[in-house]
Amino acid sequence: MALYAIGDIQGCREALEDLLERIRFDPANDRLWFAGDLVARGPDSLGTLRLIRSLGTAAETVLGNHDLHLLAAYYGLSRLKPRDLTQPVLDAADCAELMDWLRHRPLLLHDKTLDCVLTHAGIPPGWSLKNARHLAREVETALQGSDIRSFLAGMYGNEPALWSDSLTGSTRLRVITNFLTRMRLVSVDGAMDFEHKEDLSIIPPGLHPWFMLPNPALTTGRVLFGHWAAIGGHTASTRFIGLDTACVWGGCLTALRLDDGKSFTSRRGCTGIPLAS
Repeated sequence: MALYAIGDIQGCREALEDLLERIRFDPANDRLWFAGDLVARGPDSLGTLRLIRSLGTAAETVLGNHDLHLLAAYYGLSRLKPRDLTQPVLDAADCAELMDWLRHRPLLLHDKTLDCVLTHAGIPPGWSLKNARHLAREVETALQGSDIRSFLAGMYGNEPALWSDSLTGSTRLRVITNFLTRMRLVSVDGAMDFEHKEDLSIIPPGLHPWFMLPNPALTTGRVLFGHWAAIGGHTASTRFIGLDTACVWGGCLTALRLDDGKSFTSRRGCTGIPLAS
């Protein structure tokens, strides 16, 4: 039995199928963790959702910002972005079932035995694992409750950019969601920057990748994340491991076997065309 963590798929179903074939995934014995952003810019978001949902308890995913945006569009609280190819999901006969399944996915996964935690964007400096789990659960409760529309309506926005325990209501849920699904760079005081999405070669003054700032509250275990395609699966250390290797942007899809740290990549890209060796 093995546990594999897989980076952002973004609707690249054929690349996912190729990767599962390459790791010889056996749903009777193996488990999959997905880093979120199952949908959006790739050609088959609908097929991706159907495939992962069909795996039942053998697969689990955290929610990414694109997954949450699709939910907001489904509930009529936002429009699909021009580059998103997710309209077929909303048009599908099983859309309601897929959206109900999606909104019941967590924002954080933790395996105590392997000492690994996964969120879409990471865990910000200053948050312990216990704190992150508790805060993620607040958002999950809102998503899975009867008033999901209120949560989704208040989800959008960049302010406040700094966490405070005193935050309440929709503002509190928005900031938690932003940290767990949108964070990349932060200032030394922990405030998020939402402008810079590029690689690490040019970082604006005063900003730092969240995983490069010290976090005395989280000193052990591996922290897995996706979301930041531009850094190409960069690993700041053996503890902070990026999984998004930009499959939808011409890269590959990556799976990390958490039991022994071995990495696997798809042989096909997002369009199903074999990648150059």
